Amino acid sequence: MTRTALKRLLVIGLIASQSAIVPVLAVDKSPVVKPADVADVVIDAQTDSAIKGALKFLASKQSPSGAWSENEHPVAFTGYVLMAFLATGNLPGEGDYGKPVARGVQYLLDCVGPDGYISSQGAGAGKKDSNMYDHGIASIALGEIYGQTKDPAVHAKLKLAVKLILAAQDKNGGWRYQPRPNGADISVTVLQVVALRAAKNAGLDVPQETIEKAVAYVKSCRDAATGGFDYQPGQKPGFARTCAAIYSLQVCGKYDDPMIMPASKYMDQFKESKEWFTYGHFYAAPAKYMIGGQTWKDWYGWINNLLLKNVRRNGDQCSWAPIDGKLGDIYATAVYTMILAMPYHYIPLYQR
Repeated sequence: MTRTALKRLLVIGLIASQSAIVPVLAVDKSPVVKPADVADVVIDAQTDSAIKGALKFLASKQSPSGAWSENEHPVAFTGYVLMAFLATGNLPGEGDYGKPVARGVQYLLDCVGPDGYISSQGAGAGKKDSNMYDHGIASIALGEIYGQTKDPAVHAKLKLAVKLILAAQDKNGGWRYQPRPNGADISVTVLQVVALRAAKNAGLDVPQETIEKAVAYVKSCRDAATGGFDYQPGQKPGFARTCAAIYSLQVCGKYDDPMIMPASKYMDQFKESKEWFTYGHFYAAPAKYMIGGQTWKDWYGWINNLLLKNVRRNGDQCSWAPIDGKLGDIYATAVYTMILAMPYHYIPLYQR
């Protein structure tokens, strides 16, 4: 019996809503506490069909190296696609897409240099197609995979990646695009602190002081007048950076922080903005999910309707063009698939 099948059988309860039944993930390392009332949101047949078609599309786009890419940032693209597969219960060697997941994980492991930097160019090769943004999303994916598999090969490389993140933290608590402690912005910082939290959840040694310094930096980017968050302290707030900020605060355990709900309301005002739509909604969905209740139910209903209106069907495959026109179909399909699949509750990072 596969690990994925065993998880399904070990579920103690099945949350019923009307006629639909959704399995609740039993996480290996500790009991999962889902945000309040997220089980009220279920995946209907149309959405399930789109998710399954999207996974077929993504699997078909994997390169011989194991990476996913559209001629740029293969480390980041691979991290995003792996998160979509994880959100649907696929692990390396397990599930319908266990093989492509295993190949994608191996690609990321092969990209980890001796210094821990996850770079598509290899250690010391200029890194023009990789930066700490790529490193962050790849580290999050590896952290989630290690947490569920305890694969020693993943542990060894993840430990190096975490060590590099720790060394690159700026004095103000954040991170910038290069792997050194020289400045900070909220975009790069969020990915690093979430990667650290994922690694810590999986059992790696991450100083809590490092996470708290990062949380302090994120909070320093808040715009008190609007409840939104700036790219850097004192700048203009925006939708995507606000989504990223409260996503990171909640992943770090700040579920009831007084900054969360004003930021959530700010997100509601600008949710249809096309500027960095895909990037912002990668954070927005888990941020709303972790709030739970009616907030999540309303948000999922809205984004589900929008994505199903825009899905492209080609035989048994489904895909999306990015709503904001940025970074291509593989990236957009990975992010939108993860969003639609969130009611499956498969990503431990987003559970309380």
